[in-house]
Amino acid sequence: MNQFIPKNPEYLQYIQSKMQENHFMQHLGFKINKIEPGYVEGILNIEPHHKQHIGFLHGGVTATLADLVAGFASFTLVGAKQSVVTVEMKVSYLNPGVGNTAFCKGYVIKAGQKLHFAEAEIFVNNNGVEVLVAKGYATYAVLDIT
Repeated sequence: MNQFIPKNPEYLQYIQSKMQENHFMQHLGFKINKIEPGYVEGILNIEPHHKQHIGFLHGGVTATLADLVAGFASFTLVGAKQSVVTVEMKVSYLNPGVGNTAFCKGYVIKAGQKLHFAEAEIFVNNNGVEVLVAKGYATYAVLDIT
């Protein structure tokens, strides 16, 4: 699956520092547990504050998870003095998010000089059965930072 070569040989340390700086990710309790060039996986233990009024994983939380994994997957492919920001995003909600944990994966489809195109998949574990809750599609702008 991995066809990408990172521009930054220290991309793992770079991503880990950016994850520590992402306060909203910390607030949610989302943990990334796999990082490869162009690919990221993570998990969220679903708590009551992550749910909407019927008890499903909230759509806003689902969209945030998609943005996090697709965005960090894009982050693995930029240089040491670059960053990415979301330009546009679409989330398709496929099934109710009923379960105790959400498993998320994000992957880059195309990494260009100025734009990266990425996808995300959000699953829940419902009594041992993995259910695809949503797919996200996002475009990220590559920014030079100083």
